[in-house]
Amino acid sequence: MFTGIIQALGTMRPLGGDSWQISSPDSSWSAITQDLAHGDSVAVDGVCLTVEDVIAGGFIATASPETLRRTILSEVANQQRYVNLETSLRVGSKVGGHFVMGHVDGIGKLISAEQTATSWEMTFEAVSTIERYIVPKGSIAINGISLTVAEYEPEICQFKVAVIPVTYAETNLRDLIPGSLVNLEGDILGKYVEKFIYFGKENNSVPSGSTQNEITPTFLAQHGYL
Repeated sequence: MFTGIIQALGTMRPLGGDSWQISSPDSSWSAITQDLAHGDSVAVDGVCLTVEDVIAGGFIATASPETLRRTILSEVANQQRYVNLETSLRVGSKVGGHFVMGHVDGIGKLISAEQTATSWEMTFEAVSTIERYIVPKGSIAINGISLTVAEYEPEICQFKVAVIPVTYAETNLRDLIPGSLVNLEGDILGKYVEKFIYFGKENNSVPSGSTQNEITPTFLAQHGYL
């Protein structure tokens, strides 16, 4: 589990088979490697990978064909672009962003990025597999970065986030151009809500009089939320 607060930037280099070397020239790399050990988890552009070996200036991990197929890691590596890095959350640590699992739900595409007086306003288009988890003012992870959805247009599956200057400067969002692909992960809370609702439908346990497709005041009252 992660929090979506990026600690360093790195690069990926294929070593043959499914093995990859992740390393970094970033001065903040020590935040990743100071106590990194075999078996630890690191989010690489929002994808949870397991450390198989710690080497000078980096680590070795396996990204399976399935992982590469469902994410943009191979594209990023082929283009020699930077990846965002974050070590796993420790018990008792601050949660500066939101709970990020490192399980990418889908791929998105940058539509536009406009600089304002206080931030960068970035608009993305999401694939249909994740659009149901996008909620205005809710959380979303873009390349592993915890961000808040400012606006959402469900008809065209596009959403906007406001990125503060420090986040823009210290992550690979700064390298994106219109058309660039990104990894997207929806908020885990939305997935559990969806599971509970559909589990109830499948087991015919939806209370009589409630709306099956919505959480309404009636539904909440029947479930003890007065």
